[in-house]
Amino acid sequence: MREAAKKFTNKKTLSETGFSYVTGNLSVHSPYGNSILRSQEAFLPGEEKKLEIEFDRLEEMISFASREPKKARTLMESLCLAKDISGSIKRSEAVTLSVVEIFEIKSFLLLCEEIRKIIGEGNFELIPVSDAIDVLDPKGDRMNTFYIYDEFSEKLAELRAEKKALDTEIRRVQKAKKDSIKAEYGIMLTPKFDIVIPKSSDDCEQAKNIDLLETVAEDYSSVTFALKADAETYKLIEKAENFNMAIEEEEENCCVRLSRRIWEYADVILENGRRIGYLDLMLAKANYSIEHKLVRPKIMEEHILSIKNGRHLQVEDILESRGKVYCPISMELREGVTCITGANMGGKTISLKLAGLIMLMTQYGYFVPADSAEVGLSNFMGILIGDSQSMERGLSSFGSEMEELKDILAGAKPRSLILVDEIASGTNPSEGQALTESLIDYLSEKEYISLMTTHFDVKDERAVSMQVRGLADADFRRLNSELSGADRNERIDIIGKYMDYNLALVETGEEVPKDALNIASMLGIPEEIIMGARRHLEKDKK
Repeated sequence: MREAAKKFTNKKTLSETGFSYVTGNLSVHSPYGNSILRSQEAFLPGEEKKLEIEFDRLEEMISFASREPKKARTLMESLCLAKDISGSIKRSEAVTLSVVEIFEIKSFLLLCEEIRKIIGEGNFELIPVSDAIDVLDPKGDRMNTFYIYDEFSEKLAELRAEKKALDTEIRRVQKAKKDSIKAEYGIMLTPKFDIVIPKSSDDCEQAKNIDLLETVAEDYSSVTFALKADAETYKLIEKAENFNMAIEEEEENCCVRLSRRIWEYADVILENGRRIGYLDLMLAKANYSIEHKLVRPKIMEEHILSIKNGRHLQVEDILESRGKVYCPISMELREGVTCITGANMGGKTISLKLAGLIMLMTQYGYFVPADSAEVGLSNFMGILIGDSQSMERGLSSFGSEMEELKDILAGAKPRSLILVDEIASGTNPSEGQALTESLIDYLSEKEYISLMTTHFDVKDERAVSMQVRGLADADFRRLNSELSGADRNERIDIIGKYMDYNLALVETGEEVPKDALNIASMLGIPEEIIMGARRHLEKDKK
C-alpha cells in the first residue's frame, strides 16, 4: 500500500460517511475479490488519468452485466468456486506439495480457462494456463480430478503393474483355499475371505476345527472367522508391502517434481489470482451500480465537489425498508468554508455524510449515487461527527471531540476535505459559538474544502452559509391537522414527511429560519415556552 494512501483517511471516516456500508454490501464471491476489496487504495490528485481508466473499465463491466446477464451469472458461479491457492503456489519452490494441494491447483487452473472463455479478451482477460494444466493432466482429459498418474513416471507404472500382478496372485491363492473350504465343509466365505457364524450354529464348532480358518473376533452371540495366512501367503503379502513402500516413495518423488514444475508457473498463476480478484470486485461494483442507479462522476482538475440530487445510500436503504422516500440533496462545495444550519431534524448531518460518501466513492473508483457529480480529488479526508466519548481515556464527549479534531487538523494538507458536524455542542453555548467561529477563521485560511454543520448562528462573510429548507414551504394548516390526532411516534414521522432536506444558500445578513421552535411547538411544548424563546431571540438580536 502506498504511504500516501495510508494517510488519506481512517476507518472512522470510512464508517461514518457510509462508505464501509457500501463496501460491506458488495457481492464479492471469491477470496481473491475479498482480498482486493480489503486492500483498496484511493486515487489521489495526480492520478486522475488512472481513475478515468478505472471508470472506463467499470463502464465496460456494467455494459457486460447489463447486455449478457446469463453470462454474468455464470461468471459469478465460477467465481464462487475459486479457492485461494496462493499459499501453496508460494510454497512450491521449496516444499513438496500434497496430493490435495496439487488437486486444488489443477482445479484452479481449469477454472481459469473456464473464466477466460466466459469473459473473452479485453481489460479483464486472464493469462492462458493450458501449458500448466498439461503438467498436471498428462492424459489431457481436462477432468476436475487428480491422481498420481502412471504417466508421471515409468518407474511408478512398472511398480504398480508388478504390484497388481502380485495382488492377483494373492487373491488366486486365497480363492483356492476359499473354494476348498466350501467344497469340504460347506462354509462359504465372503469376498473378503471371512465369515460371521452364530455360536448356536453347528458350523461354529466345525469352523473352529478347520486349519485354514482362524478366529479374529468374538462377542456373546457370534464368532468371526477369517482365512488363515500360511507361509506362502505371508511371503506374497510381505512382497506386496515392499511394493507398496516403493510405490509410495515414487509417488512422493512425483509430488516433488510436480511441485517444482508448478513453481515454474508461479508468476502466471499468482497474477491470474490477482486478475480474478479484480474481475470479481469490478463485477460486484457493476452490479451494485446497476441496482442503485449510480452514475460516473466527472473528474475535475479544480478541487471542487458538486453534487446534483445526491443520495446517501445507507439512509436511502433504511427509508426504503420502512416504505419511505429519500429526498435527494444538491450542493456545490469549493475550497473555503461552507456552513449548514437547520434544526436537528433537518438532515444537516446526512448532507455532511453525503459529501464525504461521494468523495470517497469517487476516489476509490466507484460510481456515485446522484444525477451527476463533479469531483476534484482530495489529498486527505477527515470527518468529526457524533458523540465520541472515550471512556477508556476518561475523556468527556467534548474532550474526545477535541482529540479527534487535533488529529484531523494535523493530518490535513492542501486539497483536503474536512467535514465537521456540530462541533462544541457538548460545552456551554458562548464558548461553543466562539470555538466554532474561530475554527471557521482557521479553516478559511487553508486550501481545504471545509463543510461544517452547526446550530449556532454563524455570521462570517468568509463562510458560505446554507440552510436546510426544512419546513419553509410546508403547508402548516395541513400539517397541524395531521398532527392533531397522532401519537408521539406518529407526530415525529409526520413532521419528517413535510421536511424539505434540500439546501438553500443564505445571503449575508439574511434571517435564518428557526425551525427548531416550530418543531418544538408542533411536538407539544407549551406555547408560553415557545413564545418566551422567541422573546429571548429578539432580545439577543438587539
